[in-house]
Amino acid sequence: MGDRDPGVAGATGAAIPGGPETPEAVPTPRAVEPDGIRPGGVLKRERVRDAVLNMVEERDPGDAIPSERTLCVQLGVSRPTLRAAVDELVTAGILVREHGRGVFVAPEKITQELVQDRYSLSVPQASGTWTSRLLEFTTMPAGARVGRKLRLSPAAEIFYVARLRLVDGSPMAIEHLHIPAALVPGLTARELEHGDLYQHLRTQHGVHVSDATQAIEPTVVTRAEAEVLDVPELFPALLFERLTSDSTGRPVEYVHSIYRGDRYRIVSRLKLATDAAPAEPPAGHHPGIPPGDFAHGNPVAASTLGDVQG
Repeated sequence: MGDRDPGVAGATGAAIPGGPETPEAVPTPRAVEPDGIRPGGVLKRERVRDAVLNMVEERDPGDAIPSERTLCVQLGVSRPTLRAAVDELVTAGILVREHGRGVFVAPEKITQELVQDRYSLSVPQASGTWTSRLLEFTTMPAGARVGRKLRLSPAAEIFYVARLRLVDGSPMAIEHLHIPAALVPGLTARELEHGDLYQHLRTQHGVHVSDATQAIEPTVVTRAEAEVLDVPELFPALLFERLTSDSTGRPVEYVHSIYRGDRYRIVSRLKLATDAAPAEPPAGHHPGIPPGDFAHGNPVAASTLGDVQG
């Protein structure tokens, strides 16, 4: 099931990375205050949502999650804070609330690959002048969810970064980045706000980004995200989740982001082989392409316009 914690920077709402399920597993992050930036409300919401998402991942669709009172005690948070996190996950389609019965894990979402492994994919830079503004920057334990994605111990330190991406000065997206701290000692706020992060990783830290797997799904923004992006609450948006690896195959970055639905779109170009003999159409189909179209069975070369900037 999708990881939105949409809250991306994720399903609906603020982007949220992975976190532990019990108080012991959700350690208080040790703020090192890089460049004087202290952790605040963004990180607090992330931690609560991560803990609930971790419980969801350990359950099957239809299973109940603990009661509100139990979760407040386990996570050491107030009822309004917990309720806001659960509400966002319900809106995102990750949880289902049944009146008088409780909250349950929602049915799994249907996953459809846009480009299969045998296809070629290139992603040009998105249009406009992109800039970044830091919302939060700190070090903290990876936790269960993010640790699994980055192949780290839950106790391993990561840099957690929340930043606002702007295009030609207008808010476009909220990004939540998670980078193993051991890979980029001395990472600075300037590297995250100015220039290309991937270029900084290469030149300043010797990390050569090579491959990325990115998933995209529709969502809506939470109240907190709406304020930052200057749109109404529950405004349509796109949730991006990306896991980036270096030239050795080692995960070096996990990102989930929430993009304004009125300002961002993806355009795919397909190069079709039309000189082959007709063949039976394969099972399934590409989103936006009716079954039976392009049924010759040959490879389709595709390029997609979208933001994969660092």
